[in-house]
Amino acid sequence: MSRRAWGAFAAVSILWGFPYLFIKIADDGGMPPLDLAWLRVALAAAVLVAVAWRAGTLPSLRGRAPWLVAFAVAEIALPFPLIAAGERHVASSTAAIVIAGVPLLIAVLSLRFEPSERVTGPRLAGLLVGFAGVAFLVGVDVSGDGGELLGVGAILLAACGYAVGPLILNRKLANLDPTAMMGACLVIATVVLTPLAAITLPASPPSPGAFASVVVLGLFCTALALVLMAVLIGAAGPSRASVITYINPVIALALGVVFLAEEPGPGTLVGLALILVGSWLATAGRRPPTVSQ
Repeated sequence: MSRRAWGAFAAVSILWGFPYLFIKIADDGGMPPLDLAWLRVALAAAVLVAVAWRAGTLPSLRGRAPWLVAFAVAEIALPFPLIAAGERHVASSTAAIVIAGVPLLIAVLSLRFEPSERVTGPRLAGLLVGFAGVAFLVGVDVSGDGGELLGVGAILLAACGYAVGPLILNRKLANLDPTAMMGACLVIATVVLTPLAAITLPASPPSPGAFASVVVLGLFCTALALVLMAVLIGAAGPSRASVITYINPVIALALGVVFLAEEPGPGTLVGLALILVGSWLATAGRRPPTVSQ
């Protein structure tokens, strides 16, 4: 990868290791998941659209509306509230570890959408090991609680969206200005989430900490991180870009232990190890899918 790609990789790895902590703080502070997602997305949209408008790059998006909508729904409008809802039932570190399975899902989707890809040898072993890690995490640390199962299910659906999004971006949107493209997608996601957020307004105002968490999520973990992720996908491809999930759960696990007093169980630790090893085997040495216009 180029120096630019490595820089984006390092920045996004850190920025997307922190959201799980701030989502948990907002959840605990009384912020409903849909309202949390809407505020986060709307704030990020306002920032990026203003920057793109000033730079004069918004007209470059003409003719891409269907793919912008598809990416916005898969990467933003669905995963953000699902993760927030899931973290009401599971630890922030558990959420990050489930999301760490995104490279495995991308590898599976590539079988259908990238016919040149074949899963054999180490890559097949990686898929099996990675999915065994998810099963181990759910079977050991989660299976005894119905609420936790629902939480993990919501986060798994979010992971599916995160797997579809990079493939759409790489094939249909990679040649666009990343700030304009992400700003437009955030506006679309804001519109999609608005009616849903309106019907889940909290009965009492969330805590100041919840609002502060949303500001951090919107400005840094969404606006800045999504632009850097678009740069990374364009420079390295979706498969290699998704490898940031090797680092994110480690950061999230450490933050959860230090700031939220979370105590990861044996299923969490073993599941994390299996998912990371499986993801590495499933994506190592892969050619990133080519961009088609």
